[in-house]
Amino acid sequence: MIKIAPSILAADLMNMKEEIELVDNFGAEYIHIDVMDGHYVENIAFGPNIVKSLRPITKKILDVHLMITPVSKYIDAFIKAGTDIISFHPDADKNSKDIIKQIKSNNCKVGIAVHPKINISDIEIFLDDIDCVIVMTVVPGFGGQKFMHSEVNKIIELNNIKKQKNLKFEIEVDGGINHETGKICRDNNANVLVAGSYIFSSGKENYKKMINSLR
Repeated sequence: MIKIAPSILAADLMNMKEEIELVDNFGAEYIHIDVMDGHYVENIAFGPNIVKSLRPITKKILDVHLMITPVSKYIDAFIKAGTDIISFHPDADKNSKDIIKQIKSNNCKVGIAVHPKINISDIEIFLDDIDCVIVMTVVPGFGGQKFMHSEVNKIIELNNIKKQKNLKFEIEVDGGINHETGKICRDNNANVLVAGSYIFSSGKENYKKMINSLR
């Protein structure tokens, strides 16, 4: 089953409650929350408080993508706020194995996010222990970028490893997702699609149509 994860980075922040309720009612499985600290990436966005604010609004999966460095010192705050999945970039912190244990020990799912400059071989050692991999099809930091077709090879490689080793992690794709690029990802066995501008810039009357077009 394809899961759709609207990214609130592109939502109307002045009407966040309505935005979340709309995509929730229109069938989104996840709510994707990009967290940026101005260090790992140049932009700054969100923190544990946004998770805490959204938790009472929706029962959907709160999917937090940490684009921060260091990582470990902030994990507990996001879990306490109500996060369901925490994904992080292993190149942002030297203690990736410990971070994975820290997240899982708190009954939270854990993911690895793959920057375009990182190879799948660099993160393969973590695949036995995680719940999802986010393949970044843009350079992380800003919404609205164009899909990098070169990164589709990582989706293919991950799916091959998943089959060969009989692993269960989900393959999530984040960046430049629309009807056409979403199909490319689906055809190569990605099963979670993150979409920001494609959904939230379409007008509220079109949210349902945009979400369904990604399936």
